[in-house]
Amino acid sequence: MRRGTDLAGVGAEVLAAGLGTDEWDRVRRRFSRWFTGQRAAIYGWELLQVGKTSPGSREPLQAVWAPRLRTTLADAVDKNAAAWQLRELIRELTPLLDGPPGPAPAPALAEEAGPTPVGYLVENAGPTPVAYLGEDAGPTPVGYLGEDAWPDSVRHVAEGPGPAPVRHVAEDAGPTPVGYLVEDAGPTPVGYQGEDAWPDPVQHVADEPGPAPARHPVEAPETDAVPYPREVREPRPELELRPELGLRPELGPRPDFEPRPELGPRPDFEPRPELGPRPEFEPRPEFGPGPEAPSRAMAAPSPEGPAPVIGDHVDFRQADIHGPVIGVQIQHAYGARPPIAPPGPEEWPAATALEPLAHGVWPARRMKGCPPLPPYVPREADEALLSALASAAADGGLVVVLGEPFAGKSRTALAMLAAALPTARVYAPDAGADLRGLPDMLRGAAEHRVLWLDDLDGHLGEGGLEPRLLARLAGLRAVVLATLREDAYDEYRQTPRGRVLDLGQIVELPREWTDAERARAAEPADPRLREAAGLSGPEGIATHLAVEPRLWADFRRSGRKHPRGQALVRAAIDLARCGLRGPLSEDLLVEVAEGYGPPAGTEPETVEEALEWAARERHGVLPLLRREGPRAWAAAGPLVSAARYDEKFPPVDGALWQRALDVARTSAGYDVKLVSTLAGAAFERAVEGGDTDAMYRLGLLEESQGHEKEAERWLMRAAEAGVTEAAGHLGRLLVERGRAREAEPYLEQAAQASDGDAATLLAEALLDRAERWLIAAQKPRGAHRLADLRFCVSDLELTWDRYDFAAARGYPHVARGMGMYHLVVNERVLAEVWLERAADAGDATAAQILRGLQAAEPPLSEAEEYFTHVAGYPLDFAHLGIVLEKRNRPDEAAGRYRTAYENGDPYGAYRLGALLDRQGSPEEARQWYRKAADLGHYAARKALGELPDDPDTVEE
Repeated sequence: MRRGTDLAGVGAEVLAAGLGTDEWDRVRRRFSRWFTGQRAAIYGWELLQVGKTSPGSREPLQAVWAPRLRTTLADAVDKNAAAWQLRELIRELTPLLDGPPGPAPAPALAEEAGPTPVGYLVENAGPTPVAYLGEDAGPTPVGYLGEDAWPDSVRHVAEGPGPAPVRHVAEDAGPTPVGYLVEDAGPTPVGYQGEDAWPDPVQHVADEPGPAPARHPVEAPETDAVPYPREVREPRPELELRPELGLRPELGPRPDFEPRPELGPRPDFEPRPELGPRPEFEPRPEFGPGPEAPSRAMAAPSPEGPAPVIGDHVDFRQADIHGPVIGVQIQHAYGARPPIAPPGPEEWPAATALEPLAHGVWPARRMKGCPPLPPYVPREADEALLSALASAAADGGLVVVLGEPFAGKSRTALAMLAAALPTARVYAPDAGADLRGLPDMLRGAAEHRVLWLDDLDGHLGEGGLEPRLLARLAGLRAVVLATLREDAYDEYRQTPRGRVLDLGQIVELPREWTDAERARAAEPADPRLREAAGLSGPEGIATHLAVEPRLWADFRRSGRKHPRGQALVRAAIDLARCGLRGPLSEDLLVEVAEGYGPPAGTEPETVEEALEWAARERHGVLPLLRREGPRAWAAAGPLVSAARYDEKFPPVDGALWQRALDVARTSAGYDVKLVSTLAGAAFERAVEGGDTDAMYRLGLLEESQGHEKEAERWLMRAAEAGVTEAAGHLGRLLVERGRAREAEPYLEQAAQASDGDAATLLAEALLDRAERWLIAAQKPRGAHRLADLRFCVSDLELTWDRYDFAAARGYPHVARGMGMYHLVVNERVLAEVWLERAADAGDATAAQILRGLQAAEPPLSEAEEYFTHVAGYPLDFAHLGIVLEKRNRPDEAAGRYRTAYENGDPYGAYRLGALLDRQGSPEEARQWYRKAADLGHYAARKALGELPDDPDTVEE
């Protein structure tokens, strides 16, 4: 497998090498887990969808996944950890794809005599054994010369005699156990603790002459960027490792060694200033450099001074230390890093393999079952862009897609690039990258090369695109495709940096979409496009899709600082979800918002402050609430789309659906059919969830649409579930349809819940039933009760017939009823006879009526006083007019009649018409008759000739 210099490119090679092999499932699962761990789960999911195909598909697979790996590394929260994990993943999988490892020579030590560099440690010269020294009692301690920095078991043991090569700290093998430690064996302890596991050059050099402390004195790879797995020998069979430490059991303290309790410097130690090699030390030949393993130990520092230090380090050179030093290695996220070299032109991905989200396209809302981005919708500017790209492909040059933010510039440019130059290789440098070396890289290239500069203003500085560089690239027939915001174009066009814009072909892409473009957007199956086509306004579909997740996040996070503002925006969103498309009155928004209430512990701002906050433009494109006129608002379309698919956002409750239906029916400009359809679907979902009130609302909705049977069915289900409102409504519905007997149980259920209308209807229904049964009884008592119940209600003859039936059969309790009947028909003498009989029988009510008849008639002045000061009911204005008319005060009477009419009493209008008629003003009288007739007054309609003269037609 080829070893490149780009970590992401090598990772893509490993991934592609697994395609078509038996290890493919394992390879893609391991890479998928890595993507997920770096918060790029969508790439992990897409990788799992790649099937097991033929090895011939490796190159396009590698072209697709190299930029995805590179983007994920660049966007990782902890870039060092992400790179390290990817390197470990490559190390783990490469042997599976390259075949079993063969023997490799042991890592070499530096030839010069002196203390041996130890991995992650610097050991000072001296005979004191350091951590993990072996049983060799000689003066040359040897550290572990391994590849990675994890403290697992021993990976390589030298074959020669001497101390066993180990990793970090074991149990006490001498007087001073240390971990990640350099033990001072002289007056000048030097230590270095590295940060990452990259095999970069030596990070720290001691001031004193002698061997420089190196980090990993191992075999140098072909390149300095990415360390790849090296083959190591298995430990010799005779070396049994201790389970807990990975060491030989016999590697204990040397028997001749006596530790010093104070752990201080040895009194017999005399530091050598030169720290050079010990004269008695003879390097073992088997530890020397082999033919294929050149040493990476560094030479002593130059006399001019120490080498520069890069990255994290611990510098003890100026310290005075009189005891043991313990150091702990800590992973940091700062310090210089070896730069990842740009990939060569042969490694650039093809135009058709570019990942839009990694090259400047804004992500849309994620949806289950849909790709990360909706399919591309052709724009009117596509033809002009294709023509410009064809011209640039023939002669080289710059093409700039110009437009407002979120207009879809990057998506359109990449789509047209793939259509015009599908096999072209594309390079997308970071903003501010030095582009001056590109012509040399491209010289001699046979196929098209494209430089992709998203947001061109980030590439116009020093080392960026300028006329001479563009001319050199054009001379190589390279295409430079860029996007640029209109405000940046206006800014740079007047500066020296923007001179290169005069040399390019400018293709403008408007933010607003045409009707034809919207029609094309509504065709694909992706619901995000269809919604954007219907909900987006002048901002256009691309803006709707790109801004939606950001605008939604702004709204959801606003509750603490702007509780009332959030409530008003939510009210607009919910009403739009109900189908109220278009302007919403401010009063309606405030009414609905009050039902939500502010979050606990917040103090709502005023309505004016809330609306001012909600109307601020976000992301340079849209506010949360759009002003649609004086005191009229609408929620931004992207918010309505996002609310529908956010499972954590509360659904619209039934009361709000009912309110939306009422608004749609009474206010012009709303689609009542749409609101009804959406409400019906919402109510049915609520019923499935066990909401009994939703059954009642479904019944009302079906009734409003004229579906009588469906309305009855839903109302009956709701009443049986205990919804008293449904019971009362169903009872009234059945009474109106002539099915009073069926209505009685529902009316009684509602009446018991204090529904007065239901109680009245139930009483009337029971009276009708009582009348039928009292007639059927044919008994004097029944006839008496019936006459009392129906006293002069509809037919005087019926009242007389029932009373006469009881009297004829000697039923004395009928006396008061007979007296009242004779009074009604103006038979006063007969009335007094019957009433006196009833009074003598102990009927107090009859006695009171009789005394009133026998008293003197009160004067009209008393009646005027009564209707003026005592009664005071709305109907009494007309009654006072009658009294005043009888007292020959017609002008005052006319004023009272007008007042009665103005208070909603048609009788006042009728009486005024009759007064004017008697005064000889028929035309004016007719106008007042008309007013009374329009309010349904019978006598007025009769006076206008609209009813026959037969008084029997009067219904009271």
